[in-house]
Amino acid sequence: MSKMITILFVIGLALLAACTPAVSQTNGEPQNLPLIDVWTGDYPVAALAQLPAGQEQNRIGYIGDEATFAAVWKAYMPAEPVPTVDFVQNLVVFSRNVEYYNRTNILKVVLDADGVVEVLAMETMSAMPVKEKAAMAMAVIPRAGIVRIRTGETTSVKVD
Repeated sequence: MSKMITILFVIGLALLAACTPAVSQTNGEPQNLPLIDVWTGDYPVAALAQLPAGQEQNRIGYIGDEATFAAVWKAYMPAEPVPTVDFVQNLVVFSRNVEYYNRTNILKVVLDADGVVEVLAMETMSAMPVKEKAAMAMAVIPRAGIVRIRTGETTSVKVD
């Protein structure tokens, strides 16, 4: 009977390991990172200075610390309490409008073999210029293996 329990235990561990999302690069192929939490809403243009230094004008960026996240959140969702994010294990990526106001959602985050993350977001289409507010989406992703976040076709920022 104990041999059967051992076999079932090993099979259970194997199934559990197979269901665990992989976030490290094992074969050089890009990895889809899990979106641990996702938010969408409007961000006031007057609060762009709250975004991380050097990323205030970026369409894509990241927040890597609790203090910056709290300041951004208070401008983003002032009526909601600041969500708890473990910034040792995770970071927050964002996608926002820079030219025209369009609803935006983060659909997927991909980590390439060099540790560069690409945020894939979908936007509605409009011709209303960004004036007082921009639509913004944020997502919590695992930090492991990330070196840089792609902010444009040829630009990226280093993750601290």
